[in-house]
Amino acid sequence: MTIQSVRQSGGDGLVKIVFNLPSDGDSFETESLWAEPLPGGLYRLRNVPFFVRGFSECGIIQAVESDGQLKVTGVAERGGHSTYRIFLPKNTTEEQFAQRWIALSHLGCTYERATSRLIAVDVPPKSDVYAVYSVLEQGEHNGLWEFEEGHCGHPLRDGK
Repeated sequence: MTIQSVRQSGGDGLVKIVFNLPSDGDSFETESLWAEPLPGGLYRLRNVPFFVRGFSECGIIQAVESDGQLKVTGVAERGGHSTYRIFLPKNTTEEQFAQRWIALSHLGCTYERATSRLIAVDVPPKSDVYAVYSVLEQGEHNGLWEFEEGHCGHPLRDGK
């Protein structure tokens, strides 16, 4: 099974890049992300990963065509973004999420939804990743969501 982002058209010059996911028998085998073609077989990721780890929006990757698909072969350059995933429990309403999201929005974060309960969060390089993490932890502590880190592209302070 494959997970793809909500956007279905590549009319803006973007192409799909396929990432293989670790197989656990119960989840998706691949995830595809939109990317901007660059010279030399390189591509800049243009959306937030939902499942693949170690990649974030604006990262530059290497990919090759295989079986009619572009498949990632490695990272060429990190884009400085970080990726987090929010999992909303059934008892969290859209209003509760929207109210809590305001703090993340003010920190520069954006998000994409895979489903009504799975949200991928992009943290741009200029955002304070420690403040973002604190808001994510508070939301989890308050039972509004659970979260996990997909990739931290921000420089971290010594000892933390």
